[in-house]
Amino acid sequence: MQFDDNADLDTSEVSDSRGSRIPGGGATIGGGIVGLVALVLGLFFGVGPDQLGLSEGGDQPAATSSPAGQVDQVCRKGSDANTREDCRIVAVVNSVQDYWRGEYERRGGTYTTASTKLFTQRVGTACGTATSAVGPFYCPGDRQVYLDLDFFDELRTKFGASGGPFAQAYVVAHEYGHHVQNLMGTLERAQDGRTGEDSNSVRVELQADCYAGVWARHATTTPDEKTGRKLLTQLTDQDIQDGLNAAAAVGDDRIQEKFQGRVTPESWTHGSAAQRQQWFYTGYETGDMARCDTFR
Repeated sequence: MQFDDNADLDTSEVSDSRGSRIPGGGATIGGGIVGLVALVLGLFFGVGPDQLGLSEGGDQPAATSSPAGQVDQVCRKGSDANTREDCRIVAVVNSVQDYWRGEYERRGGTYTTASTKLFTQRVGTACGTATSAVGPFYCPGDRQVYLDLDFFDELRTKFGASGGPFAQAYVVAHEYGHHVQNLMGTLERAQDGRTGEDSNSVRVELQADCYAGVWARHATTTPDEKTGRKLLTQLTDQDIQDGLNAAAAVGDDRIQEKFQGRVTPESWTHGSAAQRQQWFYTGYETGDMARCDTFR
């Protein structure tokens, strides 16, 4: 995965609150790519949901000013994205949104930008206060993606993914898939409270995987809106394999087997490893969001 060294990065799409403290307050569910992990750990080890950042209710405290809010200072060019993890996230966000902006325009619509917030440990959102335990997540209330970069280490060490820069890009693109669903009115279909293999919750997650694959297909041909340059210049077969590996690592069956020792499909919320790989690859192979209808 390689970015154009001379391309400009748009840091206005990423805010950096790493190092901020969220004083006091309860934590409210945010729901992200592996929000199930915290729930499984809570149920299996008897940890209370409030201790895992998944409880509801409570006033939402504001974050203090951040001493680590630096992406706007250090992430200027594609060369920075090739050498720094946080700058890579900025570049991926730029690329993903450039693609969806162009795709919406091609279809006669207007894409609304969503920002990403980098944080550590705990963050306040319009969906409540969440901890890093819920993993990366999208909040439809404020149309922001929230990401603690430590998650990428856990993706390898706790969940057994091979890692790599594109595994990180897959996670970010998945969350922006939820943003697209929110704009289209699809995301609310996951809020019916049902779980299981055929639940709307699973279908929404698999569609977000598919949308991530669609972006990946077009990533190296998508021009930057402002400069016209191709920001992402190279994706290899190994990159795509890293994405597929990450998708499998956060499959419900893999997580349940690892953390509770048995697979219970009736409680699935994100889909199996095979399903997640299948739908990511469907998006990548076709490059067509219309082929991402997981509800049919």
